[in-house]
Amino acid sequence: MGIEVLKAKDIHKRFGALEVLRGISLEIAPHAVTAIVGASGAGKTTLLQVLGTLERPDSGEVTYGDTRVYALSDNELSRFRNRHIGFVFQLHRLLPEFTAQENVALPAMIGGEPRGEAMRRAAELLEVVGLSERLRHRPSQLSGGERQRVAVARALINNPDVILADEPSGSLDTHNKNELHRLFFDLAADRGQTIVIVTHDEQLAARAHHVLHINDGLIVANDKH
Repeated sequence: MGIEVLKAKDIHKRFGALEVLRGISLEIAPHAVTAIVGASGAGKTTLLQVLGTLERPDSGEVTYGDTRVYALSDNELSRFRNRHIGFVFQLHRLLPEFTAQENVALPAMIGGEPRGEAMRRAAELLEVVGLSERLRHRPSQLSGGERQRVAVARALINNPDVILADEPSGSLDTHNKNELHRLFFDLAADRGQTIVIVTHDEQLAARAHHVLHINDGLIVANDKH
């Protein structure tokens, strides 16, 4: 992994007259699962988007190791995001015309990796997430749980420093939700992956190594399990 920690300092973000983030500072523990919890509208998703460089803050600083990401140009930021950050969304956002293997390989190819090597590593990662028999299936041929596992493999393809997940199990049934949660903890334990998950799921939060509670745009508690 290229960094040891992800930090944010005094993050403010407005949308019009609404101040969604009101001075958030945090430090994400490496090689662990951190859950961000709070009521709807508390600012969780906006915070995750700022941490993931998808939404620039109005003020404040986000650093990955020694890199102050919002000091980068838009092009530099896009390259940094591709190389260092993996994303898993509530709705998998897989491209329907591509196979599972192609969806996983795509970020690597965007980053300049030859197609053959990207496809080889994509197959390896689909085996890691238990989908070695689904390489050539398109998203419409996969269950909801399988689609989210493909999304996790895609998030891993560039060996990111951090995986950011926004309600990744929100649309899954209990069995698939539990399987996905188990996968996240296995990745932290077996691969040393750093994972940050926005969630309403109390069971997931209870298992997380660290829990950040956000309310009204501020971190109000920081629990370590």
